Amino acid sequence: MLRGLDIRDMLIIERLELVFQPGLNVLTGETGAGKSILLDALGFVLGWRGRAELVRQGADQGEVTAWFDLPQGHPAHAILAEAGITPEDDLILRRVNTRDGRKTAWVNDRRVSGEVLRALSETLVELHGQHDDRGLLNPRGHRQMLDSYANADAALAKTRAAWRRLHDTRTALTRAEARIAEVRSEEEYLRHAVAELDALGPEPGEEATLDTQRRLMQAAARIRSDIGKAGEALGLNGAEGLVNDASRWLQGAADQAEGQLDAPLAALEQVMLALDDAQQGVATCLDALAFNASDLEDIEERLFAIRGLARKHGVLADDLGGFADDLRARLAVLDAGADDLQNLQSDLDAAQLQYDAAADSLSEQRQAAAGALDAAMAAELAPLKMERAVFATTIHPGDAGPEGRDAVAFTVATNPGAPSGPLNKIASGGELSRFLLALKVCLTQSTSGLTMIFDEIDRGVGGATADAVGRRLKTLAQDGQVLVVTHSPQVAALGGHHWRVQKHQDTDVTLSTVMALGHAERVDEIARMLSGDTITDAAREAAKELIKQ
Repeated sequence: MLRGLDIRDMLIIERLELVFQPGLNVLTGETGAGKSILLDALGFVLGWRGRAELVRQGADQGEVTAWFDLPQGHPAHAILAEAGITPEDDLILRRVNTRDGRKTAWVNDRRVSGEVLRALSETLVELHGQHDDRGLLNPRGHRQMLDSYANADAALAKTRAAWRRLHDTRTALTRAEARIAEVRSEEEYLRHAVAELDALGPEPGEEATLDTQRRLMQAAARIRSDIGKAGEALGLNGAEGLVNDASRWLQGAADQAEGQLDAPLAALEQVMLALDDAQQGVATCLDALAFNASDLEDIEERLFAIRGLARKHGVLADDLGGFADDLRARLAVLDAGADDLQNLQSDLDAAQLQYDAAADSLSEQRQAAAGALDAAMAAELAPLKMERAVFATTIHPGDAGPEGRDAVAFTVATNPGAPSGPLNKIASGGELSRFLLALKVCLTQSTSGLTMIFDEIDRGVGGATADAVGRRLKTLAQDGQVLVVTHSPQVAALGGHHWRVQKHQDTDVTLSTVMALGHAERVDEIARMLSGDTITDAAREAAKELIKQ
């Protein structure tokens, strides 16, 4: 239950504190006095999305605080526990909006996100605004209203999950069929290309190796003679023989040279080692340059074959092996396609059965709820002076989707014997307001501890009909709390607690205030609603009569 609302520097409200009571709370005032601003402020502290510019002109920030009673077992306890907040008997929500648009919220002095506020608001307040009848006129929302009345959350969740599985399986099958069709259209090319690549068997780096061997063989005839001459120059008839002679002569003289030839002898030993390495390298090179003419032909044939396939398929020579693997994978899709399609089709059939079962169960729950809602609406319409009206919930087969395959529509017949039809074509403006009130009452009957707010629910009705609307609101408030913003004196007269919203305008400042009305002020306010700006004695007497009823 909403116990109070404290508003500071929001829109045209400088400072305002309201203390609400159980039962029927009524707010009245001239059009434009700021009644909707109170609802904007309440919506702000509850985390609802609304106006962008909320801070009062000249203020650095605006702030709204709301406090609620939370009895044991209230649904808000579970949300508080999930947010890590210890539930108490009182729930205090506070939210601040700075001039630059930053918003900060607290629950019982704990910082929270806007999502936590919105989750709490669903258990604390239900607002029925001036334009809710637009939703009532739109058949797209009728199914959602029926599901709410049927408490079909579990069945809806099951149906949505089955739909997702069905959709995902159908998508997988479609994609597999498309892939197989694409591969099948190029099957001949794939098999020929794979056979050609397998026959050649190119290896990464092979092209560079073959190219080096080919250039070496081509140059061998020109350089082999020179390399052979170099080998002879390094041998016994050349450098090696001369170094050997020099070493022998020095060794013969070393004993008499008193160690002065040790260094030259050591150097000659290193020369001999280097000459040996050079001779081995030359011999290895000569061996490598020894080839048959057919070897060069074989190397060139393979090199040109590798380069030809690379050009043919538009890839690098070193990538031919990976390209062949890709082609084999595409062929594997085709070869295994029949089995894959069969498995996917089996999965699709199972998903379809699961969805059908979930959708059928949801439809049965809706059918049962439709009959119960029609009966509940009949009971609600009677005290609203619409006892002869017939409200019917029709359910027809519709397109399958995540929320089943039912098309739901509310139809009415406002007079006996008249054909039923859509609300927007049958009901007048005043009748729409009463249908909306009755429907909202039916949809919230199972909710406990919820403050219901009606913003001009009596729009378009007057006289005895407005009185009937007010009495239904009063009955609805007996076991809880109802806040009503109204222009109807009949509804205002039935309130247990009455506030007047009024606007004051100075030279450059416009402010809205709210005043709790005692009996005398209440009589004058209802008289004003009856007669206009000039309050007559007759209007006061009529107001007193309305309050007595």
